[in-house]
Amino acid sequence: MKDKSVTIRDVAAAAGVSTATVSRTLDPDGAGGVSEKTRLRVFEAAAGMGYRANPAARSLKTRSARAVAVVAPELANNFFMDLADGIERELSARGYTLLVASSDNSVEEEKKRVAMLADRMVDGIVVIPAGVRGDHLTALDRNGIPVVLVDRLIEGAGIDAILSDNETGARELTRRLLEDGFRRIVFVGGDKAISSARDRIAGFKAAMGEAGLHTGRDSLCLGGMGVNDGFRHMDAILKSDRLPEALVAVNLLVHLGMERRLLARLPRRRGEGYMPVIAAFDESDYSPFLPACRYTAAQDAAAIGKEAVQRILERIGQKRGGADAAEVTGPKIIRLPVMIMRHFQDR
Repeated sequence: MKDKSVTIRDVAAAAGVSTATVSRTLDPDGAGGVSEKTRLRVFEAAAGMGYRANPAARSLKTRSARAVAVVAPELANNFFMDLADGIERELSARGYTLLVASSDNSVEEEKKRVAMLADRMVDGIVVIPAGVRGDHLTALDRNGIPVVLVDRLIEGAGIDAILSDNETGARELTRRLLEDGFRRIVFVGGDKAISSARDRIAGFKAAMGEAGLHTGRDSLCLGGMGVNDGFRHMDAILKSDRLPEALVAVNLLVHLGMERRLLARLPRRRGEGYMPVIAAFDESDYSPFLPACRYTAAQDAAAIGKEAVQRILERIGQKRGGADAAEVTGPKIIRLPVMIMRHFQDR
């Protein structure tokens, strides 16, 4: 008999039990109540006949695909992929599959992606929001598909969120530069529509204020979260009348754009040999090789992923009325600490 033709009825007939008993035995979420002797008989019959469960059929029956999705603004961002990797490891250990999709930094695309994933009956969705609009996510959550936010917050959404302590991290980065004696410090990048950027800007301003330094236009070079944004901001800074001593980059991508511009052989009006000190959010394997980088704020992607999985599975259990339901409280915002890393420089 060919594998594809073996059905649960065939296994039940071979084992001398009902199809319900086979279903309970082979289903990882089964209700139990099957003796060890019967369980072994069913397993032996299924293995001997080459029976393979049909995940799609099981999903239709149970309304559960044992799958959780992650929707990220972009897949080229190292931190987002580190998050996805941490989430996948935690889910795999619990028997779940991870699906990954990109919103391409668009709320409209994010809506399409989460709708498509909901149609595929994923059990829950972890979202790194593309913007400040979250009605589509709260509606999804209310309609039975749990949602957990990571890295970014949507104010007033009433959805669980697992974040880094961005404000404290940016404050500490700036303090380190101040302790090194720098006073002309500029914050670079940051989309104010994104909560993590707002928090990092606030942390920078707080540290500068504590040092009695003003944070006006000359100390804020805001806008954008990508490599090209960092490049153009650095280009504008190089052409300014008063070069800063140090810079704080909102994230790794902006930081890379800044370093690229500093190393580029392009005409400059002034500051040909200029190399400032940069403190940036996000540690990477190549941070130590970036010539201007002195400090980074390392986010714990593994810890964020673990917290996100714990919360989404608790919410899934609550939806199903499982054992975890009693442990779940209302929506929570969890902020995890970052670690400030110093990279050696001889200047």
